[in-house]
Amino acid sequence: MNIWLPFRLVAATAVTGLMLTACGSSGEPPTASGSPSAAPRTSSPSQSPATPVPSATAATTPPGTRAPTTPAPGGSAPVLGSGSLQPLWPFATLAEAQAWQRDYRSGGHQPWHLDPDRTALSFTQGYLGFRDIGRISSRSVSGAHARIGVALSGPEGGTAAIVHLVRYGTGPDAPWEVVGTDDTTFSLTVPGYGSIVRSPLVTGGRITGVDEGIRLQVRQPSSGALLGSSCCSSAGGNDQPWKQSVSFSGARDPVLTVVASTGGHIAEVERFTVTAVRTG
Repeated sequence: MNIWLPFRLVAATAVTGLMLTACGSSGEPPTASGSPSAAPRTSSPSQSPATPVPSATAATTPPGTRAPTTPAPGGSAPVLGSGSLQPLWPFATLAEAQAWQRDYRSGGHQPWHLDPDRTALSFTQGYLGFRDIGRISSRSVSGAHARIGVALSGPEGGTAAIVHLVRYGTGPDAPWEVVGTDDTTFSLTVPGYGSIVRSPLVTGGRITGVDEGIRLQVRQPSSGALLGSSCCSSAGGNDQPWKQSVSFSGARDPVLTVVASTGGHIAEVERFTVTAVRTG
């Protein structure tokens, strides 16, 4: 996994009303445009009723997954931003996550933050903008860690990515936070997870596939606009290296998301991988 968390702690009074891109007033996860909508579907694009999500025992992360992050001993909640794990989305800081907890305890605000499936799909569709990826393909929850496979909404195509989430904060109502992806046939290993970066950014990893075109994005949770993008690097073969650079500007959040995606066979985005980098 390319994790895919220094914190800027702000006073609780300053963040109580700060509800990020992910926290609209309707209590629902954001769509790709950033506005709240109905919960992400796990069915076809026709918006038919959602199919049941497999239980943690029925569907787990596929074997052979490479995961740079290691679950905390005993399954306890890890300390995000400590170096081993970085907060990508939906909360940029622990103070923001705690502000949501207070609002949830007082009025049930934004309950979807307690659902790792909905958080993973909202991250994919709303934050990354990959709207065709709307189905849960696998699910493994163990203590403070969840690994949720996301796939194309239709019947074609396998798992696009396995999104790694952890509980952010303490207590049974600590919200789920995306910290990266667990990678198999498509990885993003450069820059190193949690490293400090500047523009232009050189990225790279390994890929298995045929006639792949790799697109890059640099994002931050406090804004809907891309900080930078780059397209497209040709790649393919069996576990072959790939390399591409991307320039970005306007970074103000402590942690940024670097996204690599590929597709074009049956959908624009069929696989993706993310990693976390820091701005200083």
